[in-house]
Amino acid sequence: MLLSTPVTSVVSGVQTDMATVVVSLKLMPESPDINLSELQAAVSKAVRTFGGLDKDDEVRCTLEPIAFGLNSLIVLFAMDEKKGSTEPLEKALSALEGVSSVEVTDVRRAVG
Repeated sequence: MLLSTPVTSVVSGVQTDMATVVVSLKLMPESPDINLSELQAAVSKAVRTFGGLDKDDEVRCTLEPIAFGLNSLIVLFAMDEKKGSTEPLEKALSALEGVSSVEVTDVRRAVG
């Protein structure tokens, strides 16, 4: 879904439309003892705040087994491309209690 606001590309100088991007993050908890349900709720709230998402926008969280009972939390959400870098979100998520690390695993433009 393309947005209606034209933006001039820094590289080409050509006016283009900004798009919606789909972002995938991988959060590693500090230990297997972390309550992932509580962490998921806090992560979802932080993502909604960062991305300007409302209650109807989906923030998908899934568990990915790592080893010895440790699971990572995979977070998938869509945001407006003009929002720019996800670095402020990464810092906010890293500051949550129980989070060991945050990694952006994929960012791509949404099609359709």
